[in-house]
Amino acid sequence: MSSTPGPRSIRWVKSTYSGGEGQCVEWAPDHARATGEFLIRDSKNPDGPHLALTHEGFTGLVELAKHHG
Repeated sequence: MSSTPGPRSIRWVKSTYSGGEGQCVEWAPDHARATGEFLIRDSKNPDGPHLALTHEGFTGLVELAKHHG
């Protein structure tokens, strides 16, 4: 059983790397600070699935976004 709260009970923030054409990625910074688990979701589908990444995985995703926008 997962202890991750449901997507509605988490404060989601749009990534500064999101595009202006509707390609919006959101993450949950408060959840990451509290648990060390980095949650990522598609803002167009807030009730859909989300990714749960480690700090290293999140860092890799940010680096990918920086280099491949």
